[in-house]
Amino acid sequence: MIPWLGAQPGFPPDSAALSEPNGLLAAGGALTPDWLLAAYRRGIFPWFSGGEPILWWSPDPRLVLEPEHIHISHSLRKTLRRRRFEVRADTAFGAVMRACAAPREPGLGTWITPAMQAAYLRMHELGYAHSVECWRDGKLVGGLYGMALGRMFFGESMFSHETDASKVALAHLARLLGALGYGMIDCQMTTPHLLSMGAYEVPRAQFVARLEGLTAEHLPPYIWAADAMDGFDWP
Repeated sequence: MIPWLGAQPGFPPDSAALSEPNGLLAAGGALTPDWLLAAYRRGIFPWFSGGEPILWWSPDPRLVLEPEHIHISHSLRKTLRRRRFEVRADTAFGAVMRACAAPREPGLGTWITPAMQAAYLRMHELGYAHSVECWRDGKLVGGLYGMALGRMFFGESMFSHETDASKVALAHLARLLGALGYGMIDCQMTTPHLLSMGAYEVPRAQFVARLEGLTAEHLPPYIWAADAMDGFDWP
């Protein structure tokens, strides 16, 4: 059994999370900014399908990526050098979320429900949630979004309508975060795609301990400049 959360933001210890399903910690609560900020500072995130209560997760192990150590393959580096895509930040947050929410296969649902979209759009308006977007011929063809707290970035989802578009977005995000002094990107769940770009698993206890220091830096939230990633070189 998992606990049902009360009216005020507060979560059980991470160690109370289930091992099966991996990381399920609690249910209930709300998707308001105070709840989301309290959750992310603890390394907890919401993930649920339509018709379910809000479910909160803290998996073990956790997949992370250090911005300075992202692996860029030879073929991706060639794509970056050619500047095939125009890469922008925070100009189409809602559109990126909607694209990420689209079912990957016919008949499948999505965990990025309208309630989730509304909640993270509010976090974007407050300067906590950000998008990186790949554009081609004026069309949004790839991107990602996530949450920034202190010097920690929590990746949520990405999409790609053209080859390498999401990888290009992630490469630019890592370069920007490295320049800003961010220490870690939380990738949440392990995938071959993220492993191939340098992400690696760490025990939850180690992740939470490092998270505490990174989120303790009380940097003011702000909307990123659209051209924040212009001029990056890819030697």
